[in-house]
Amino acid sequence: MRRDFSRVPEQKALQLESIAHIRTQQKIEERLASEPDLDVCSTEFLCWIHGELYKDFPPEFLVVTSKSGRHAAVKPGKLRHLDVELGAHLPPEHQDLPRFLSRFAEVYDQRKLAPLERIVATGAAHHRLAWIHPFLDGNGRVARLFTHAWLIRAKVSGHGLWMVSRGLARSHDAYFAGLATADQPRRGDYDGRGNLTESGLAEFCAFFLETMLDQIDFMSKLLQIESFRKRIHNYVRIRAGELPEESAALLTETLYKGEVARGEAGRIMGMSDRSAREIIGQLLAERLLVSGTPKGKLRLGFPAQAVPWYFPDLYPPEDFSEI
Repeated sequence: MRRDFSRVPEQKALQLESIAHIRTQQKIEERLASEPDLDVCSTEFLCWIHGELYKDFPPEFLVVTSKSGRHAAVKPGKLRHLDVELGAHLPPEHQDLPRFLSRFAEVYDQRKLAPLERIVATGAAHHRLAWIHPFLDGNGRVARLFTHAWLIRAKVSGHGLWMVSRGLARSHDAYFAGLATADQPRRGDYDGRGNLTESGLAEFCAFFLETMLDQIDFMSKLLQIESFRKRIHNYVRIRAGELPEESAALLTETLYKGEVARGEAGRIMGMSDRSAREIIGQLLAERLLVSGTPKGKLRLGFPAQAVPWYFPDLYPPEDFSEI
């Protein structure tokens, strides 16, 4: 987020994608708040998500290569203009996308669904959009961002306290296996009325709901104040020799109060104001504390190096392998 990118092109691309995802998610939230009647299933909204996600990407990251070696340009906000093959899955032909997306918007119009139906249908809408595969690239991210918008509209978004995308990332193999199962054709006369398996879709919906419940439960436990306080102290303890032991008291105080005046730091840590200023400077430099102005109040920061200790199991360990 501080624009400190890797020099390795592949890693830089992933970093740019992450920033674009965060920024697009914020814009989705702003747009939904300002447009209460916005249809999140509409083709216009889905194309807008894709456009926002890709609009700042450099040209070299807007090219995909097919299995045959053919190169094609990704056009932000535009439906794919080519047919694609994804393993065993053959998405609709590109000229049929408007028809499939129109049907998608009709079936999953939340105005036609009861509140409980909206929650149950979350996984189904997610899969059907991924199955249609409307864009040349970025369909997974668009589907997850769409689902974020869907949950906001369904009034079960958690206001940022939990994210289904995180659960899907942690259950990567089960997630893609579930998508593949729901991709399968109907298994007989008692397996729904469409071309795709209804029982496979039901399995994926159950997986999706379980993932949502798991994330709600996980974050509820993770954000308990007392256990969070202990994790802060543990982090300072493992940094013994680098961070003063007293800094744990100041970090904990910002956790409890939200923000702390700089003049209170010495009292909180039991030391002189001069010594307190030195520790504050170190904590600010490491972004363990943040402040809006050079003399402003102090707030708790969440730098990448502290995240595995502040929030154990929040991200897969490999995400922090180079920290």
